[in-house]
Amino acid sequence: MASTILYIASSKGVFTVMKNGGDWRIENQSLTDWSVPKIAVSSSKSHRIVAGTRGDGVWISEDFGKKWTKPSYGHPGPGKVRCVTLHPTDADTLYAGTEPIELFVSHDSGKTWKSLDSVRQVRSVSSFTYPVAGVEPHIRDIVFSPNDPKTLYAALQVGYMIKSNDGGVTWNLLDQGLDADVHSICIHPERSNRMYIATGGDFYRQGKSPGRALYMSEDSGDSWLPMALHFGEDYSVPLVMHPENPNILYSSLAKGSPGHWRRPTGAECIIVRTEDGGKNWEQLDSNVIEGKKKFVEALVIDKAHPEHIYAGLRSGEIYASHDGGAGWTKLNVKVDSISDMQCVHA
Repeated sequence: MASTILYIASSKGVFTVMKNGGDWRIENQSLTDWSVPKIAVSSSKSHRIVAGTRGDGVWISEDFGKKWTKPSYGHPGPGKVRCVTLHPTDADTLYAGTEPIELFVSHDSGKTWKSLDSVRQVRSVSSFTYPVAGVEPHIRDIVFSPNDPKTLYAALQVGYMIKSNDGGVTWNLLDQGLDADVHSICIHPERSNRMYIATGGDFYRQGKSPGRALYMSEDSGDSWLPMALHFGEDYSVPLVMHPENPNILYSSLAKGSPGHWRRPTGAECIIVRTEDGGKNWEQLDSNVIEGKKKFVEALVIDKAHPEHIYAGLRSGEIYASHDGGAGWTKLNVKVDSISDMQCVHA
């Protein structure tokens, strides 16, 4: 029987959480000396994981997260990594976005890295400061166009978005009608001009942007329209698309930025879903998830069983839905603060 595996990026490394039969268990924890904001998994090799550490560059595991190597050890490369992405057609090409804002590319599976210096020439990169002490603006997400691997987008936290049509040689700023604090990007697999983003909502709270947390574009990011305005929540991180029906997307929303969640009601988090490409959004019955007080930082859909969805909380708890988000149950494992999750089978 195939095992379901959740790879979890956390404040204390990477967890491999496995289900074989009825029970979930933590198979192992690794890279424990570092916070890991983002992980990526090879689409053809479920045992191969790429992890970006917030301080020691990019590490790779070839055995389900048991052992790790840093291929660029002793050579220049990214340091404080905030996101990693695998090239969609070249398994040896990796991208890493860092704090402060810089984008690196490797064409030899992380052995050597080159900085794409043109990113630093985008005006938003130097015009923003981060509102939280000890953190600098950084690249939060990197996504490729499904129709053209030379076209890629980077989400800047903060600094809007940037787009390249030539594999990262040159960049254009996308800053029309969206929040400046972009966390996650989704692109329709068949209509690549249709894009969705989840944002931190800071410009909404300052009266500088028209939406709250979620936006969509029909022209490859040149302009944006707000979504889900009937919800009062104005902060989001995860945004995931159904692997078989791209009109279905899931996200989680909270009221205010994380600094406000110390209030007695916490994050007041809800999980939402659209089934018509973002026109209408509904709140799912997710009140069971820690009484809405804790924030769902990561959502992942099991591609082999798309009705199975996993929610990872910033506080380390994990919930599962086996009916497309209608109902949720808490897994019998807890990890450290979750920043990202990936689901595979082995």
